Formats: sequence, structure tokens, C-alpha cells
Amino acid sequence: MTHESGRSMIEMLGVLAIMGVITVGAIGMISAAMRTQKLTAINDEVVQMVTMVRNLHSEYDDFSNMDGKTVFAAIGMSQQHPYGGTYELSVNPSNPRQFIVGINGLDRSECESLLAKAWSDSVGYIESEGKSGGATGNCVGVNGTNSVQIIYGE
Repeated sequence: MTHESGRSMIEMLGVLAIMGVITVGAIGMISAAMRTQKLTAINDEVVQMVTMVRNLHSEYDDFSNMDGKTVFAAIGMSQQHPYGGTYELSVNPSNPRQFIVGINGLDRSECESLLAKAWSDSVGYIESEGKSGGATGNCVGVNGTNSVQIIYGE
């Protein structure tokens, strides 16, 4: 009787199945981490924009002379956000003492995440005494067409 060494085909298939399950789990975790990183990047960039708008217009009574392109140039920041859409800065047409940060070109899930986030320094958050996230927007459009607006100022 001869003794053969090595692994059987069934053992190899078992190992491959286990590796497949581990790989699928890792891909899911990596995807979630990338999504969280992009949302964090958007938060950081919005905070940077708001800080710069306030600094650049601190000597004025309102934001009526604000030009979004000038603000982006002054802070050396691209208008494109991590999801591929764009940021937009504009004066609130109903109140020149307020400005609007627009986040455009979002998928539905990204839009809903940003709407649910607490924008603690925004007008909507302050006026609702923290009961509302402070953002408004439309999250029912085709993916890549949704937008969120956050109003800052007085």
C-alpha cells in the first residue's frame, strides 16, 4: 500500500470557499470605509469654505458682494467634491446676511446622508435648536442629480 501526501480536491475547494467569504466581507468593509471617508472629506471642505467666507467678508455687513469663484480661488480649493459633483457658494436671495453652500451631483444615498447630518453652525440647525440637521435638498432625482443646500449666516 502506498501513502500519498498532499491535499484532496475537496479540501482545496473548502479553502477557496472560505477565502471567497473573507474576500466578500473585506470588500464590503472597504466600501463602507471609503464612503465614510468621502462624507468626512465633504464635511471638512464645507467647514473650510464657511470659515473662509466668514473671514473674507468679516468687514462687511452682509454677503451681497460674495463671489463663489473668488472664494474657491482664495482658499485654493476645487469646486469638485469627492463624489464627482460640485460645490456652489451663493448669497441667499431672501437675506443678504446669509450665504448658501450647495453640494450638487449626488446619488440618493449620499444626499440622504448629508441631509441627515447635523450641520451644527447652520441657520437651520440653530433655529430648530438642534432638532433639524440644518440642510435642505432634493434626494429623489436620478442618481448624480441630487443636491443639498446649507444656509449659514444670521
